[in-house]
Amino acid sequence: MRVLACLVALTSLLFAADTHDSVTLRGKLIVREGKPTAIEAPDHKMIQLTGDDSMLKVLADIRLNGFEIQAKGKFTAPDRFTLNPAHTRSLLVHKDGGLKMVTYWCDICSIRAYTPGPCACCQRETAVDLRDPDHPEH
Repeated sequence: MRVLACLVALTSLLFAADTHDSVTLRGKLIVREGKPTAIEAPDHKMIQLTGDDSMLKVLADIRLNGFEIQAKGKFTAPDRFTLNPAHTRSLLVHKDGGLKMVTYWCDICSIRAYTPGPCACCQRETAVDLRDPDHPEH
């Protein structure tokens, strides 16, 4: 039991350390051919984006091309940026004067997802549904 508690504590520390040194990057998301190409920073510098599997799926969604985004993560090189894990809400988009969390919604089944793709129930393509990050259920 103590070993399990130690592992849980160590994992929590690692996750906290992983996002502790985060920086925020702002710019326009550029998506081409279903691949996250880059973010165009305000100074017009192109910065390549990467992240975990869930983040890569969202970043590759062509429907988000051209959105102004705010990404939290770390620079791994001057022109490369790795987003924090998806569960930390590391990617927000600007819409209607505020920051929104990217979610996906099936209006047939009323199922919300956090990556693009077919509905888990009816297999119909889910729609982009930008939500208030403080109240994603509303």
